Amino acid sequence: MGDRIEDNTELFEKAVSGDVSSFEKFIINYEKLIYNIAYRIMGNQEDAMDMSQEAMLKIYRNISKCVDITHFKRWLYTVVNNCCLDELRKRKHRVHYSLDSAIETDDGSIERQFISPERTPEQLLVNKELSSDIKKAINDLSIVHKSVIVLRDINGLSYEELAEITGCNIGTVKSRLARARDRLKTILIQNAELNNGNGVNKSNNPKKMQKKERR
Repeated sequence: MGDRIEDNTELFEKAVSGDVSSFEKFIINYEKLIYNIAYRIMGNQEDAMDMSQEAMLKIYRNISKCVDITHFKRWLYTVVNNCCLDELRKRKHRVHYSLDSAIETDDGSIERQFISPERTPEQLLVNKELSSDIKKAINDLSIVHKSVIVLRDINGLSYEELAEITGCNIGTVKSRLARARDRLKTILIQNAELNNGNGVNKSNNPKKMQKKERR
């Protein structure tokens, strides 16, 4: 018979004892999850990769603090979340988006498009652009609000898990999440109004041009 395949629990136990090879095999099962959490919080691939690497290093150095594999995933969320939030807090200012800048997506850059008399909102509202608008709105949230939205609404953690990760009681978590959702909704509405209203170049309005020509 061939070599017996080690199960995840056995790999975890060996990793806790300091076996580097077992840790490498064990953490592979969670690499995608770690990256996804980091990407949702940081908002771009480069930062997500950096934070993923930092989080995995911290997990490796501190895995002995996680006494049971049944608690590992929740502990992982805490480590990745804290890595990202610590990095964001270090930054002196938040990124401000120019109306002329392209929207960055997984498939490349998309030029921002604004409403014109020839194009309707329905024609512009394709899925990829809508996804980009939501991503941008999440990135415009405060650090704390972004964190709870990502962990609860995107990754589906329970209130109990959120409370443990953030160190807050469940009542505070629910209140913070409600405020985060309200703020996200407000940002989406404001951005939609900006695109639907101020996105039109009034100086090129045909009716106004005609009036100017008559003078």
